[in-house]
Amino acid sequence: MSIEIAQRLRTQVVGSLKQRFVGRDEVIELIALAVVGGEHLFLYGPPGTAKSALIRHFAQAVEAAYFEYMLTRFSEPNEIFGPVDIARLREGVVATITEGMLPRAEFVFLDEIFNANSAILNNLLTVLNERTYRRGAELHRLPLLSLFSASNSLPEDDALRALFDRFLLRCHVANLPRENMNQLLRAGWELERPAESATAVSSEELRQLSAMLWNVDLSRVAESYTDAVFKVRDLGIDFSDRRAVKVQKLLAASALLCGRTVAQPSDLWVLRYVWDREEQIGPLKALVNGLLEQAPSEQGHPLSRPAERVSAEEVARELDAVGSEIGGGGLTLSGVARARERLAGLADQCAWVQDANAREHLAGRARELLAKLG
Repeated sequence: MSIEIAQRLRTQVVGSLKQRFVGRDEVIELIALAVVGGEHLFLYGPPGTAKSALIRHFAQAVEAAYFEYMLTRFSEPNEIFGPVDIARLREGVVATITEGMLPRAEFVFLDEIFNANSAILNNLLTVLNERTYRRGAELHRLPLLSLFSASNSLPEDDALRALFDRFLLRCHVANLPRENMNQLLRAGWELERPAESATAVSSEELRQLSAMLWNVDLSRVAESYTDAVFKVRDLGIDFSDRRAVKVQKLLAASALLCGRTVAQPSDLWVLRYVWDREEQIGPLKALVNGLLEQAPSEQGHPLSRPAERVSAEEVARELDAVGSEIGGGGLTLSGVARARERLAGLADQCAWVQDANAREHLAGRARELLAKLG
């Protein structure tokens, strides 16, 4: 029964959203993984990259209660969790009006979450950890499936790092390259058209699927995953024992989404998304790509396919060409934007260069050129 739910989720929800959102397959797959795995997803990137729209449409496709809010430094807990019920307060009872607020939601999207002040932050830690909300003696047990957040910056403050740590999955979402723009404009126009509501999977069925996590056999990946944990740590990533244990839920969720009850080494693709800092994204991709090249691919998740190796010489030539443009001066604003876009793409390609020394050298060159653009 649960495997049949997973098949409908993949074909009718994930597949449908991929057709509607250009170039966002990775994010859509990660939303599904987060929900089935019962974990939270952080999206890092500039505004206007369809982050909230993707989550909103996913929630609509499964008819899940949805709450969305953009946090500022001046946001108050009442705006997120609901105001105090004044009528009940007159009776001497502290009660919260939660209708339409976060405590009633199954999907939550909080934009610019690192703007949260201490009053909101303390409550969010409890929401993420325990799926509860407390006000005085009042305790709400939340129906939350997953909480999603986004920001165009990463946290530096220790208090915010604790919040960031609760997002087991982190995904870098960039603007689409120029060659995808025509397709994006057509798809974006279609998104504005009212769509007929057809629920393929209910939120209750998602809970049933999540409950199957504990029936997935992880024994086939135990040794390779243990080895991978230490390789991830060797990259300087703060991959604690607690996070390492929780990632096993994502391995099981990947298996379920592929219609399996046995995890296999190709499910290690989920490790691509456990980075802490932007400069770790490329090296982590390269590490996981190496692990996946050694893994059998039968019934593998779409994101488990290792990318093709990139020619270091070709990347070097491209970087030299962009460097010549920048060195020549006289770039217009649009020229600077195009150069930045090319460099961002080349920096991503560096992760797939096989030789580690060449990979690091080229990535450093890309960062150097980006810094010159300001």
